[in-house]
Amino acid sequence: MNWINNVVRPKIQRVFKKREQTPDNLWHKCGNCGEMIFHRDLDAAMRVCPSCDHHLRLGTKERLASIFDNADYQIVPVNGVTLDPLKFRDQKKYPDRLKEARSKTGRDDAVTVAHGPLDGVETVVAVEDFSFMGGSLGMAAGEAIIRGAETALEKKAPYILFTAAGGARMQEGILSLMQMPRTTVAIQLLREAGLPFIVVLTDPTTGGVLASYAMLGDIQIAEPKALIGFSGRRVIEQTIREKLPADFQLAEFQFEHGMIDMIVHRHKMKETLARIVRLMTHRPRNTRQAGTNVPVTLPAPAP
Repeated sequence: MNWINNVVRPKIQRVFKKREQTPDNLWHKCGNCGEMIFHRDLDAAMRVCPSCDHHLRLGTKERLASIFDNADYQIVPVNGVTLDPLKFRDQKKYPDRLKEARSKTGRDDAVTVAHGPLDGVETVVAVEDFSFMGGSLGMAAGEAIIRGAETALEKKAPYILFTAAGGARMQEGILSLMQMPRTTVAIQLLREAGLPFIVVLTDPTTGGVLASYAMLGDIQIAEPKALIGFSGRRVIEQTIREKLPADFQLAEFQFEHGMIDMIVHRHKMKETLARIVRLMTHRPRNTRQAGTNVPVTLPAPAP
């Protein structure tokens, strides 16, 4: 018995401990084609499946790093809001849900705002993260979007917003719905100042978010196959008593019916946004004459 307890059992335990220490997130399964992708390959591809080109959801940090030059940006601080204004509780208390989401994502709320150079042009970028309570719109998210607009006004910079949300946050009730008109007013101030507001719709963008700031861009861009709609497919089918097309509410369907201006692959998103920002701010890139070191600045387009 001593030999079994002292030799055999410790060896068996070491084997199982080694297995337990192996990370369980080394491989990711594509939700579209089922391909198993090594995590480093997926990160290198900006979470785009190399087999079927399906765009998996991208985190806030990775999104910001992919847009700003050399991943150089500064986070914009946002004013705090009341933590639990309605003392809401379902299966869990609302503060407990917030604590869990913050621990999971490392973020205070669904929207993060930053500013930095995009192809040399100072730009404000806000990213809505679906991993934080479904990217739901609450007081903190609304405050962040408004703070982004204020920062753009202060810096006289274009404002780019990446949306991803399931709608308004039910735990804040009417206070979450109030963020729809508040953000609309902030965007109107940008328009009056002549500053570009560009919206990039990512998967999914639905509900009250789509009914407010997500559709107010001067230019509406979407990632391929992104789900874009107000109500769910089943609810619409039951209401109109008709079968909807297979691609209903996908980015391609919305583009075909004029709801968005363009669909842009994630790998080409930065160069597309940079080109749009320069065109809308009348800041063409400096070029050089062939065979010389003399920079030549192209004339700005006529207003």
